[in-house]
Amino acid sequence: MSFSFVFEFCIDNLFSPVKCVNTCPILSSWKPPAQGWYKLNVDASLRSSLYLVRLGAVVRDSHGQFMAGLSRKLVGSVSIEVAEAATILNGLHLAIQSGFRHILVESDALNVLDQFLSADLQAADSELGGSFSSEIVPPTLIAAEKEEAKAVLTLFLKKQGLSKSIAARTINKSELFIDHLVSRLHSVHKSRYLVGRELTTLEIRDALIPYLESLLEEYGDILVAIAENFPNAPVKGKIAPFSPPHSTLDSKKLKAISRVSEAGPAGDLRPQILYLIDLGMDLEQIKVITHKFPAFAYYSLEGKIKPVVEFLLELGVPKSDIAMILSKRPQLCGISLSENLIPTMKFLEDLGFDKKQWAKVICRFPALLTYSRQKLKTTVDFLYEMGLSAESIGKILTRCPNIVGYSVEDKLRPTAEYFRSLGVDIAVLLFRCPQTLGLSIEANLKPVTEFFLVRGFSLEEVGTMISRYGALYTFSLTENMIPKWEFFLTMDYPKSDLVKFPQYFGYSLEDRIKPRYALVKESGVKLLLNQILSLSSDNFDKALKKKIEKMLSNEG
Repeated sequence: MSFSFVFEFCIDNLFSPVKCVNTCPILSSWKPPAQGWYKLNVDASLRSSLYLVRLGAVVRDSHGQFMAGLSRKLVGSVSIEVAEAATILNGLHLAIQSGFRHILVESDALNVLDQFLSADLQAADSELGGSFSSEIVPPTLIAAEKEEAKAVLTLFLKKQGLSKSIAARTINKSELFIDHLVSRLHSVHKSRYLVGRELTTLEIRDALIPYLESLLEEYGDILVAIAENFPNAPVKGKIAPFSPPHSTLDSKKLKAISRVSEAGPAGDLRPQILYLIDLGMDLEQIKVITHKFPAFAYYSLEGKIKPVVEFLLELGVPKSDIAMILSKRPQLCGISLSENLIPTMKFLEDLGFDKKQWAKVICRFPALLTYSRQKLKTTVDFLYEMGLSAESIGKILTRCPNIVGYSVEDKLRPTAEYFRSLGVDIAVLLFRCPQTLGLSIEANLKPVTEFFLVRGFSLEEVGTMISRYGALYTFSLTENMIPKWEFFLTMDYPKSDLVKFPQYFGYSLEDRIKPRYALVKESGVKLLLNQILSLSSDNFDKALKKKIEKMLSNEG
């Protein structure tokens, strides 16, 4: 007769202390948890000869109904204890992402569960540290993390004043240091890798930037040599430090900033500064702009600033918004009206851009007019490639001009391919919600997809939902989707209704969903989910009244 062990957990989040409320051995036959609790069954298996680890977890409610599940395969040489620990971490993460808090974890790995109950989940990193092997991380993921680490290091070096070419040279000569940064990721986030979760770009930056800053503080100007000679780091003071040209850059900026407050021959501020002040700017604001873009201090009033401002005013831009526009994009004043701005606008208008919307678009995204025609054409060609007409492209650029700011190859195309893998019509998605293609695949898209998959939706259903409601992936999981999902489970509707009406997630939970559903429930009738939420107040009242009258007539 075999036994498994049941442990009760009350979990606030993945990194809260995990304490045992009750433990007891039970027969291996499955028994449902008490009302209000959920049971998480976990198991792991090893095939040592193939270095294959299989993890499985299932969550069921007090009625035995399947609520969520996962099955993952990892490659690595680990002990059965590490595999069981990885499975429990996977399961707990699944439970938290699904919004469950009162959990019964059932497993036959008593020794591993004891480790979890002896400390919080953060301590699991140190408990399992000796057993963790980077071999459990797939090679494709390591390659991707190396590219992320290179990008972080490049950005960090450029912020220290290195030119783009010198930063690139350093990256090319720092392969072992890049490997070291990736190893550091694996060390800092052991538990994340054990559960098979990839780090987002932001998480990688958050892990590496502080470490690079500590190295900079310790080694100063020889950080480049540290990276290039790793692991044989040079001794501080033994080599000639590389000195970025900070002094030259600083002197240029300081000279430009001081020019802002210089008095003219008559003892007043220069005419262009007085003109900007009349537009609503103050000296400090002009200095901030000049610090960001020193050339702004040298623009002439009659030749550059005034013609652009008057042009914007003629387009209908309110005078009160001019200061904000120039703060966002001071380069506008340095662009020729006849050779650049007007031809760029004509190019967009020929595509169907609504010329009546120029004032609103410029206020929202003034950078649009500073991009080269080639940059605009690259984005437009991509939109054509996705199957959009010229008229549709014009409307997209009017509603979402910042799509031009995204790199086609680094952002738009990979995101489009991701959605295409879900069966989404990219042209329809772009037309309905173009801003979706500006989201991060790792930080935004994959977590939302996983949110639906672990709740039993198929990839096809997820694709249908995003096709029907393009804004679906723009919502926060913790603040929007999880609370609304939890409430949906209390409503008497099948999951298939969310596939038909994913707009459910776009309505306010407190102001729309809960009060209207309460009225429907109190009346004892049934309305379609979209009728409850999408109808205006008057039409909702009419639909509810009609249902009640029909119910009463049937009873009579």
